[in-house]
Amino acid sequence: MASHRRDNLFAELRADTTLFSFNDSVVDVFPDMIQRSVPGYSTVVRMTGVLSEQYAQPGTCIYDIGCSLGESIRSAERALADNAAANKTCRFIGIDSSSAMITRAREQSLQGSAIEWIQSDALLTQFETTSVVILNFTLQFIPIDERLRLLKAIRRAMVPGGLLILSEKLTMADPAMDALMIDLHHDFKRSQGYSDLEIAQKRDAIDNVLIPETAQIHTARLADAGFSRSSIWFQCLNFASFIAIA
Repeated sequence: MASHRRDNLFAELRADTTLFSFNDSVVDVFPDMIQRSVPGYSTVVRMTGVLSEQYAQPGTCIYDIGCSLGESIRSAERALADNAAANKTCRFIGIDSSSAMITRAREQSLQGSAIEWIQSDALLTQFETTSVVILNFTLQFIPIDERLRLLKAIRRAMVPGGLLILSEKLTMADPAMDALMIDLHHDFKRSQGYSDLEIAQKRDAIDNVLIPETAQIHTARLADAGFSRSSIWFQCLNFASFIAIA
């Protein structure tokens, strides 16, 4: 298994901050990057396993869309494997559009793991019958006008009582509160060892790639997609995780 390098991609001044992409350079530092950038990330991953165990139904797929290196789908697989009663002959499928991410995820697969790794655009994926779908910090990278279409495709494939886990960076409806949350997030990143230069250059690179929305917009869209009810189950600063029930 490859060792995890420290994220210093934006530590030196760049004349041109190109758009952020999940290439080999990002993959090499991704575990360190996401832990130091997303408050509460470990809690979201751990609870993804707990929730998957509770809602998985026999003979269905458990999808992790935008799986990156697969921490969330691995959490789900472990949770079901550790509980014989919850081992419900599910298929575990990790999907990511980044070839670098999928290649590394495959390389890091543990012996005995049954996770299927697929490189695919989420918007082009034909979903099989599913009871749990994980969208941890993925929808924010999908064009806004395509987000409802993706959620509808997921809902159509989902059995009654199925679960969607949707984790996102949020923007706040109140501009003053939004500005405060952004400042607090930058303070969090400083506390994790990022410099002001790194924070500024990463923000410039990702501004037109990651487009956050309000919690209210997410909740309304989930209803429009056909989910019967939804709620935020976890939030830290401007990062939140929703659950939505089919």
